[in-house]
Amino acid sequence: MAIFKSILGSLKKGLTKTRETFAGGLRSILAGRVLNDELIDELEARLIESDVGVAATRDLIEGVRADYKAGKLTRGEDVIDFLKRRLIEMWPPADRALTFAPTNPTVILVTGVNGVGKTTSIAKLAHALKADGKTVLLGACDTFRAGAVRQLEIWGERLGVDVIKGQQGGDPAAVAFDACAAAKARGVDVLILDTAGRLQTQDPLMRQLEKIRAVAAKQIEGAPHEALLVLDATSGQNALRQAESFSAAAGVTGIVLAKLDGSARGGIVVAIRRGVDIPVKLVGVGERPEDLQPFDPEAFIEAMFADDEG
Repeated sequence: MAIFKSILGSLKKGLTKTRETFAGGLRSILAGRVLNDELIDELEARLIESDVGVAATRDLIEGVRADYKAGKLTRGEDVIDFLKRRLIEMWPPADRALTFAPTNPTVILVTGVNGVGKTTSIAKLAHALKADGKTVLLGACDTFRAGAVRQLEIWGERLGVDVIKGQQGGDPAAVAFDACAAAKARGVDVLILDTAGRLQTQDPLMRQLEKIRAVAAKQIEGAPHEALLVLDATSGQNALRQAESFSAAAGVTGIVLAKLDGSARGGIVVAIRRGVDIPVKLVGVGERPEDLQPFDPEAFIEAMFADDEG
């Protein structure tokens, strides 16, 4: 992804807690032990505890058992390399880059429940786009919470990005309309629409999201060109349930996995890959605006398993 500079070092730093719990936990039960059925059962429990998910864990354990019975895996240490290979293989080559419109403006719709780091992720995305030389406009379509609009305005002031807003309690779709009109009139490259921190069980709010999408599509051809769902990595399996719900209602095209730096649950990336057909496109690995990284499966898995001294 050209607008980001993904380096293994930043991922390793951001995934410190995940690495300590995930890879460290695996090594603690595998190191120095002869592989047997009992140890494989322990491994299965540890993977589930690490939020890899039941389905993905089942796939991995079936592979471990098959190679163990075939005599290909004999030591606990051998399993680490096996898991790394299998996890990387879960992501076939694919285009995980953001989609941009052939002619400006590109519209990126961002959604997610309250507290997942949505507004901060929008700010980080805007920072990356600006660093790539693109002009950015923000649309504050979360009209239900004054604090949400103000938070977006504060980020806009810091980044030098204008924010289109409406009246508190007003129609979010009307803000989307005004933001699209402003984006066209000003000739900006990218319009990012923030939306209410809706719960996936709140049908009226989901319908409002669909209305925002319809307004954007009517104003700008092909819009929204991306619909990004922000998930909180620290929420574990709840993040997977949100991904499952939003994928049907919101037409999600990509996932932003936030707060990985504060989580020991990086295994949720694996559960999401196995559970929903939505690509993780971006990961948040720190507090700084530049700490939003493209999701590179191989680099991510390497960072999860890396030796701290390495």
